This record gives sequence, structure tokens and C-alpha cells, in this order.
Amino acid sequence: MMTYKGYTGNVAYDDDAEIFHGEVIGLRDVVTFQGKTVDELKKALRESVEDYLAFCAKRGEQPEKPCSGKFVVRIPPTLHRRLIAEAASEGISLNQWAVKKLGTA
Repeated sequence: MMTYKGYTGNVAYDDDAEIFHGEVIGLRDVVTFQGKTVDELKKALRESVEDYLAFCAKRGEQPEKPCSGKFVVRIPPTLHRRLIAEAASEGISLNQWAVKKLGTA
């Protein structure tokens, strides 16, 4: 994994082509990069993210943020009730409870 301006790239090595390649994760748009060395790969990630940001600006669109801090989880109502009760027994909100539990995972 590599990061630039809050964007994270997942990296793999193609042994046949002898090249690193990566893709920025967490976006609906496809942002890729590649290089033969780690330095080339870092530079390519920076350039790809900058190109993506420039492309969005040119189109008058807000670039996607890879992680907003929100995600939706669908669970059965019975589990929902049980988790609310558990959070309440600890004197915290369900959101605080989830952050606490996920942070220890």
C-alpha cells in the first residue's frame, strides 16, 4: 500500500512483465499507476492522483474522497436492538460503541 494526499494505492508486482502496478482504492473512478522501481511507482502514484484531481477540476466536479468516515451496515432488526441495548448498558451511543469495537478488531 502507498498513500498520497489521502488516497491509497494497492500495489502488486507482475513477475512476467517485471513491473509494479497499482490502483487507487476506495473510488468509483479508476486511477492506476505503474513503475519498474519503487521510486518510479511513487512518482506515478503522485502523477496519477494529480491527474485525477485536475480532471475533476476541469469538469467542475468534486473529486471523490476515498474515506468519508461513514459506512452503512445492514443487520437484522433483532441484532440492531441487541447492539443498542449493549451500547446503552455502557452509557454510550451505538455509533460510539461501534467505533470502540471496530477499533479493537
